[in-house]
Order: sequence, then structure tokens, then C-alpha cells
Amino acid sequence: MHNNFYYLTDLGYYTSYLVFILPALLISLLAQVWVKSAFSKYSKRLSPLSGAEAARRVLELNGVHNVRVARISGSLTDHFDPTANVIRLSDDVYDSRTIAAVGVAAHEAGHAVQHATGYTPNKVRTAMVPVCNFGSRISMPLILVGLIIGFAELAYIGIILFSTVLLFQLVTLPVEFNASRRAITVIRDYNLLTDSRDVAGARRVLTAAAMTYVAAVITSLAQILRLLVLVSRRRD
Repeated sequence: MHNNFYYLTDLGYYTSYLVFILPALLISLLAQVWVKSAFSKYSKRLSPLSGAEAARRVLELNGVHNVRVARISGSLTDHFDPTANVIRLSDDVYDSRTIAAVGVAAHEAGHAVQHATGYTPNKVRTAMVPVCNFGSRISMPLILVGLIIGFAELAYIGIILFSTVLLFQLVTLPVEFNASRRAITVIRDYNLLTDSRDVAGARRVLTAAAMTYVAAVITSLAQILRLLVLVSRRRD
């Protein structure tokens, strides 16, 4: 037991963190900086619609009439809640008549349209939520106990369960990209924004936001690779 616990405190344990996790965290940080920078930049360019108005227009143009648009406190806390059938827009988006607000609101309306039309990747992601929640809760205790007591098989079971988080994030990517594509298509084709530069600005905001999901995938993959290395070294 003592030797196994010591293993978790040796140099290799922290070296693996530097090799796998630190670069992933830096990528995640850069993605967060990018989205905040893009949102801030295009929050200075005015639009003819507020975020709430843009969301309602996207819903209307897609024939979705049973979804409410409501305000939620915070910054960049915007999301579509399928259980309540409501789009919740943050204070920076709901009343704001800016390019960034229109882009974000239209994106969330895109999620509502996905839900209303039964978009398959979105249905798969929703079905995965209970499995992902279970895997994320129990995986790390199993991995830690497996490493401490030297039971590699238990640790591998934990890694498999943690991999459900990565799988969920991978399924999330096409859902997010599709919601943005739906948003930009409506913004452009129905002249929610009439200046092509403004349409491009809304696209940049949504592209930056999508990169945070890509960064999350990279972080989870790095964590899995690190855990596999740790367990493999323990077995050796």
C-alpha cells in the first residue's frame, strides 16, 4: 500500500501532467480568450435586432412556435432548455442590439429548431446524458482506488467509464456546428443582418464559441491518455 501511494507522488505522475494536461489546459484557455475577445469586439457593432428578437425570428422562420425566449442572469450563460422548451438569453444578449447578441441568440434558436425537428445527433446526445453523468461521477474514484491498491483492472474500468465523457463531447461537436450553421443561414438568407461584414462578424463569434467545445474534447482526450500511461506504468 505504501509503495502504491508513493507511486502517485513520484516524478512520473507530475511529468505526465505536464506532458498531457498542461498543453490541453492552455488550448482551453486560449479558446476562452478567443470567444470573449470575439464577443467583446462584435458587441460594439450595432444591429437592427436585439438578441431576443433575433431568436424569435429564427424560430418563426423555421416554423417553431412553442418555444419561449426568456432572460437569464450572468454573462455568456445563454442556452436552450429542452425540458422547459425555452431559450434563455443572458443579460449581454437578450436586449442587446449588437452583432454578437444576434449571433449567439440565433445559435441558441438553432438548438431549439434541432429539438423541434428531431435532429438525430441532438437526440443521441440527449440519450447519452444519464450514461455520461454516471461515468463522470464514478470513474475517478475507481481510477484512484485502482492506482493506490495496485488493481490495474479496476483503474481501466474507471478509464472506460470516463471515456463516456469524451464520447459525449464528440457527439456534441456536430450538434454545435449544426446549430451555428442554421443560425448563419437564417441571418444571411432572411437579412437579419444586411451587411455582409456583420454576417461575417456573427460567424466569427460562433466559430470562436465552437472552439471551446473542441478544446473540451482535447482536454478529455489528454486526460484519458495520461491515465492510460499512469496505469500502464503501474502495471510495469
